[in-house]
Amino acid sequence: MRIAVIPARGGSKRIPRKNIRFFEGQPIIAWSIQAAITSGCFDKVLVSTDDEEIAAISRQYGADTPFIRPSELADDFSGTADVMRHAIQSVNAAANSIMSASSGVTAACCIYATAPLICPEDIGMGLKQLNNGSCDYALAVTEFEFPIQRAVRLDENNHLVMLNPEFSGTRSQDLVPTFHDAGQFCWGTAEAWLHAKPIYNGMTAAVSIERCRVQDIDNENDWQRAELMFRASLSQNSR
Repeated sequence: MRIAVIPARGGSKRIPRKNIRFFEGQPIIAWSIQAAITSGCFDKVLVSTDDEEIAAISRQYGADTPFIRPSELADDFSGTADVMRHAIQSVNAAANSIMSASSGVTAACCIYATAPLICPEDIGMGLKQLNNGSCDYALAVTEFEFPIQRAVRLDENNHLVMLNPEFSGTRSQDLVPTFHDAGQFCWGTAEAWLHAKPIYNGMTAAVSIERCRVQDIDNENDWQRAELMFRASLSQNSR
């Protein structure tokens, strides 16, 4: 069984009620739910939440909420691996009570609730990467806009200092491309999630996403930027 797990706790602080705030006509979590369903990759699309209102809204848009996440997994320090392990264990327990153990979860994809630019096709590509390679995970990433080898910091005198001065004379085109988590989704085998294997363990495939379709949403500026990107994407697709 393949499942999507969308973590959506109710206690967001920087943007209150972020996971169900309206984004371009519907609760932002609905975009993730719909992309997961449209991808056709999953036997179940679940929302893991500690909040009854989030659960009810999630069900309206087609997700299942077979459990309420325990409070100890819904604080500011709860990690993705813990949430995914709880979801997989809950699904496996329910499946084993009515079927055989072979009906349990084989792969699970963590899809973030605030990823309105996510595409079903990218989710499918992630599954293909997971199935094709001998890897534990397949993570959506995007390339840094600027070579990180040229990053600078401020010293104690408020002066700029290069983090990697050895690259000061290297041409940009000769620098190794670098990537970061796109904040959209991460596929993993059930075994990898259940054993909390590190994502950056050398066994993770990359699902490369264009920069124009990536925006992490942590504050109001991020939210506004995501709205502009979403509208630009709609305009581009309508041509």
